[in-house]
Amino acid sequence: MLRRPFLSALLAAFAAVPLTLLVGLVAASPARPAAATPVRVMPLGDSITGSPGCWRSVLWNRLQSTGHTNTDFVGTLGPQGCGQPYDGDNEGHGGYLVTNVANQNLLPGWLAATRPDIVLMHFGTNDVWSNIAPATILAAYSKLVDQMRASNPAMRVIVAKIIPMAPSSCAECGQRAVALNAAIDGWAAGKTTAGSPIVVVDQWTGFSTTTDTYDGVHPNAAGDQKMSDRWYPALVAALGGTTPTASPTPTASPTPTASPTPTVSPTTSPTPTASPTGGPTGSPTVDPPTTSPPAGVACTASYRITNQWQGGHQGEVTVRSTGVTRTTGWRVTFTLPAGQQITQTWNAELTQTGSAVTARNVNWNGALAPAAEATFGFLGTHTGTATAPTATCTAS
Repeated sequence: MLRRPFLSALLAAFAAVPLTLLVGLVAASPARPAAATPVRVMPLGDSITGSPGCWRSVLWNRLQSTGHTNTDFVGTLGPQGCGQPYDGDNEGHGGYLVTNVANQNLLPGWLAATRPDIVLMHFGTNDVWSNIAPATILAAYSKLVDQMRASNPAMRVIVAKIIPMAPSSCAECGQRAVALNAAIDGWAAGKTTAGSPIVVVDQWTGFSTTTDTYDGVHPNAAGDQKMSDRWYPALVAALGGTTPTASPTPTASPTPTASPTPTVSPTTSPTPTASPTGGPTGSPTVDPPTTSPPAGVACTASYRITNQWQGGHQGEVTVRSTGVTRTTGWRVTFTLPAGQQITQTWNAELTQTGSAVTARNVNWNGALAPAAEATFGFLGTHTGTATAPTATCTAS
């Protein structure tokens, strides 16, 4: 009769031993570090981003193969098949206009559902197709950025200059896309903040509607690769918490000025007065007499055609300070080949007298330290094929 309580007590004692040891082992085990929270990246746009938008699959797999594995692509839409495994969440809404997304306040719901840290935005192709003015598109961009920052005050925004367009049903779309892209740098410069930087990625330059799209608008495999290659360095920098220098683009500026007004006299080289709204320039004024540049001040200018389509082209001129003294201004001259004319310019005050062109710095890009550069861009018309003339630079 006494054995049962004794055995019960003995078994209870043995049972307590491993429990004590287990508790001790658990207490002695070091805590595992918490896994880093993935950086959430939202690809935002229209069908170029999401239908199927296979540049995302190329980009995501490149990130994985180069060690950027703690990245989560987010969006309320899923992948649409690109022939390889990838994180396909996105906000690429086929047929959407960025102006409609802004006007209808669609973005805040997408942001609340996905909570991105970085947004990759290629948006505006359908707006261009619908002949919506660049200023209206950029106002929509601004509203979306404000909504992004309301969602996340430290939002990092990477905005694309959209790829070229040459749809068979819209002969004017190519130049409309150019006009939008020409204004994006200035918009971004005015909208960026230290806490929420905006980086512009040039998806337009070097992209061919003939070889890089299957219909003049949407990228094929070659185009997907080019888009991924342009996104990659800017995204990697943003993942690391830095603000990269954007892919080569014209220096940020206000809205491009309208077509310069040709002068009458070939001997006065007049300069149009500044236009505060980017509209037609006013009455020309006469240049002061040409003087020799100060000692130690010099510059060079290089002219290149960045893209062309039937009857039109875009170009840019890079001015480089080559002296040992800081410049206070510069003037670039060149003679256009037969059949070419400049119709619009930005980041410079430009005049034409026949085929002779003079471009002068604007008030914020004339001072260049030794080896520093400034770039101005332009749109033009041509017959045949646009070619680049030789440009000459004079510093002051």
